[in-house]
This record gives sequence, structure tokens and C-alpha cells, in this order.
Amino acid sequence: MSAAVAAAAAAAAAAAMSGYESQKRRDWNTFGQYLKNHRPPLTLSRCSGAHVLEFLRYLDQFGKTKVHAETCAYFGNSHPPGPCPCPLKQAWGSLDALIGRLRAAFEENGGTPEMNPFGARAVRLYLREVRDAQAKARGIAYEKKKRRKPQHHQQQQSGLDHDEMGSRDHMHYSGYGGDFVHHHQLSNSNGTVPMAAAVSYFSS
Repeated sequence: MSAAVAAAAAAAAAAAMSGYESQKRRDWNTFGQYLKNHRPPLTLSRCSGAHVLEFLRYLDQFGKTKVHAETCAYFGNSHPPGPCPCPLKQAWGSLDALIGRLRAAFEENGGTPEMNPFGARAVRLYLREVRDAQAKARGIAYEKKKRRKPQHHQQQQSGLDHDEMGSRDHMHYSGYGGDFVHHHQLSNSNGTVPMAAAVSYFSS
């Protein structure tokens, strides 16, 4: 490998890591604001796996992945021929990647692995249930991640799960004040904006 190619590869890896770190910081600040807007307000020290599950379910209203109900004619159809009234939710890959970033951020901000709510057994079980349920409803199969070769390491560091790369369901953030913005324009299925929908970051 020439010096120029090696330098380009190093620059690409650095850029990917920078993007991952920025996303992780935004996710961490967003969760902190969610706790602040919680009723009653919660402090991070009192946050448990149950509160993390509340957060994940809250995010579902902004999802863009169609998850068919068992009573839907398209249940298990990976390429439905028409529309249906089934809800849009966050894809499993998006939630899995998000939890990975928040779990790392918790410990980077002084938390201990033993007290990490993002690593709670309830959270792991919930993600597994979402994965299995969405696989059946959408007629797709999730395969375990294979060990990647070193040259693909930068893609791993981007925080994108293999499901995310296919569904593009993950959260988006605006560049204006760091507001938490989704393509749903912060509206749920009823067209209304929930109490804590407009989540802003803390000053970074």
C-alpha cells in the first residue's frame, strides 16, 4: 500500500470516527433532554432500564418503517403491493445502533458498567423482541453480524447497523440549534405533536 493510499484510508477512518462521535454526543444530549422533559423529571442517576424502554417506545412515533400487524394481508410480505393502515415504527437496526452509542456515552460520562441502564437485561430482551417481531412482520431475515476485515472497520464505527443501511429509518438532526428533528415533522400518526416531541440538545 502506497503512502498516499494509506493516508487516504487513515483520513477516511478519522472522518468516520468523527461522525460517529458527533452522533453519539447528539444522542446523549437528546436522551438527557428527554429525561428533563419527563413527568416527573428524572435525573440520570435514577434512570433505569425501564426508562430506557420508555424512551425507545416514545421514538416509535417518529419511525419510517412499516411494521405489519398479524391481521394485515401483507404480514410477512417483504414487498407489499399496496398501502395499508399498519403503523410506522423505528427499525430494529436503528434502535440497536442507538443503544450502542448511548451505552458507550454513559460510561464515557462517568457511569459504571454495572449501573449502565442501556445495558440492562430488559433493554437487551426488548431489542431482541423487536428484531424478531419486525422480521416476521416485514418478511425479512436478520443475520448476525460477521467479523469485518480491517479495511471495513470505518463502516462499523459509523454506528450504522446493517438494517439501518437498508431502511434509513434512523433519527435525523437539524443543523439549527441541534434540534431533534424527524422526517415526520415531529407529528405522530394522529397529526399531533406530543408533549416532549420537540427535543433540543443541551449546549455542547
